[in-house]
Amino acid sequence: MSQSPEVSSSSRLLPAKSWQHFVAGGLGGMCGAIVTSPFDVVKTRLQSDLFRHNHAMTIAGNGSVIVGTPRSSNNLFYNFVETGHILRNIYREESPRALFKGLGPTLVGVIPARSINFFTYGNGKQIIANTFNDGKENSYVHLAAAAVAGIATSTATNPIWVVKTRLQLEANTRNSPNAQRLAGGSWIMIKQIMREEGIRGFYKGLSASFLGVTEGTIQWVLYERLKRLSAGTEGKGGFQAWFGMLGSAGTAKCIASLITYPHEVIRTRLRQPSVNGVMKYTGLLQTLRLVIAEEGARSLYSGLSAHLMRVVPNAAVMYSIYEGILRWGS
Repeated sequence: MSQSPEVSSSSRLLPAKSWQHFVAGGLGGMCGAIVTSPFDVVKTRLQSDLFRHNHAMTIAGNGSVIVGTPRSSNNLFYNFVETGHILRNIYREESPRALFKGLGPTLVGVIPARSINFFTYGNGKQIIANTFNDGKENSYVHLAAAAVAGIATSTATNPIWVVKTRLQLEANTRNSPNAQRLAGGSWIMIKQIMREEGIRGFYKGLSASFLGVTEGTIQWVLYERLKRLSAGTEGKGGFQAWFGMLGSAGTAKCIASLITYPHEVIRTRLRQPSVNGVMKYTGLLQTLRLVIAEEGARSLYSGLSAHLMRVVPNAAVMYSIYEGILRWGS
């Protein structure tokens, strides 16, 4: 009789259905990535100085303005208008498929990334709580679990995001001779990085990704807190309960992104290809200083509008599917 509590306690360390976090996270991440892929392309281009230089505002033959550089850096709200213009121009000048550039490696990355993240976090918080806090969850437990999950995810998937970033920075027109290679673009890009930069090339931006672990940590802690605050809606009908969960996910992601966004720009710059064999950005602090010196601190928020337009609905979709699968399987 005296041994039963110990058996019960140890069995709770690894839940019988811990695999559900893995499956639910992967499916949620996949659906969210597909829905918001065009905004991801715009965000990556706005973050990159290569795109800013190569696509300066020009006047088209019909007299309309083609927006390519972020005049929006002086006006945050204009960012949202500019994002729409860039989506339109990518559609017109490069083809509708260009709106989904990098989606292949994104899905290859998102599915394991979200699976690893949700699995590590969902089970990690229970292990940490049982080991260090008498089985009780609180914000410190959530913070520790989110940090571990973020580090594990960043390390495992960084090569995939390097390939995705390089593909999204390729701006090919419909008639470009390079357009034909987009179908096999991921594999071509992998071979190019391996040939020119070696294995280390696949881990560019990893330091910024580790810095970005703070975003995931803030997001998880806020989500848990907001979900707890909205728990009172669960007895008021399915729609209200679901709306509360969606609001918690979207709000948590929005706040976390606003706080930590500059690391996204730095990470994109670090993952850029070399120009004439020269790597302009070589390290975390070097990139931060150079961007501020050449473009000003405002440029650290380049692409913020496209980022928010992508990640907020992405988080809502992803967490709703995640929570739905967990509840369905319980």
